[in-house]
Amino acid sequence: MGHKVVVFDISVVRALWETRVKKHKAWQKKEKERLEKSALEKIKEEWNFVAECRRKGIPQAAYCKNGFVDTSVRLLEKIERNSLTRQSSLSKERDKQSSPFVFELSGEQWTELPDSLKEQTHLKEWHISNTLIQNIPTYIELFQAMRILDLPKNQISRLPAEIGCLKNLKELNVSFNHLRSIPPELGDCENLERLDCSGNLELTELPFELSNLKQVTFVDISANKFASVPICVLRMCNLQWLDMSNNSLNDLPQDIDRLEELQTFLLYKNKLTYLPYALLNLKKLTLLVVSGDHLVELPTALCDSSTPLKFVSLMDNPLDNTQCQDDVEVMESERDRQCFDKEVLKAYLEDLKERESVPSYTTKVSFSLQL
Repeated sequence: MGHKVVVFDISVVRALWETRVKKHKAWQKKEKERLEKSALEKIKEEWNFVAECRRKGIPQAAYCKNGFVDTSVRLLEKIERNSLTRQSSLSKERDKQSSPFVFELSGEQWTELPDSLKEQTHLKEWHISNTLIQNIPTYIELFQAMRILDLPKNQISRLPAEIGCLKNLKELNVSFNHLRSIPPELGDCENLERLDCSGNLELTELPFELSNLKQVTFVDISANKFASVPICVLRMCNLQWLDMSNNSLNDLPQDIDRLEELQTFLLYKNKLTYLPYALLNLKKLTLLVVSGDHLVELPTALCDSSTPLKFVSLMDNPLDNTQCQDDVEVMESERDRQCFDKEVLKAYLEDLKERESVPSYTTKVSFSLQL
């Protein structure tokens, strides 16, 4: 009995496979369309974004708000770029630290300044950060050549009155400490140009004596408890940058236009319900940032395209304050959040500056984002 040989027509086999290939391609097309319309791709995108943020060490609070992932890669990349730039500048500064006129100190192992510092009265700059130091010694009055006091992110609870003896002081940064007051003697530092008291959370006023600081161009008192613009600030005739964000402001003074040189005014995260028309008299004001959730009245001319002013309205996204037994932990987390908020806004404002190169008719808009 012989073998059976099955013979096929090659054209039939070819037609069969062509049909199968067409069906498979049609299925792939439908599947692609289905995925595009479904939430799977969005979920995948968010998952990859979250994984990348975790890899870069970006905290969850930066990209997850009320359960929603903000995939604003451009903004977060700018924050990271700012951090890298800052690290680069710090490394360059360290290279220069062979200079005998600069003192640097950092690390939580430090609870007080080294005794040897008292003998180095020739120093012109102090850069002290991220320590557990609570007090600045009174012998600071001996440092008559001091130009920069950079003391952010420590545990400083008070500044000595002797700080007023530093007649050559140009910059004072005591941000993100535990200050509840500023000594009136600081008003004697008549050459001061920059004052940063942000992030202390408990400051409610500045002494009237600071009205003597006529050379100040930069004041940052954000993330505190100011209920009004300090009178001394209104008397700083050369002030160009004022940050009073994250305070308890209910209104602005009608004589705010006394700040004739003011160029940047940051007011977001306050309780303002209206903006006074006096703001229109600030002819050099180019950037005004407010929170729009409570505003019910504002001069329409603020958004007039004929002015150089950029009016930015940020939509607040307040988080519910949960009760915690450990008050210290709450305060520390609040400082971290305020610090990150400032980094976000800084990146956003730098992004605004980059838009200066585009045609003027595209730069005059009212911005709105969630912070």
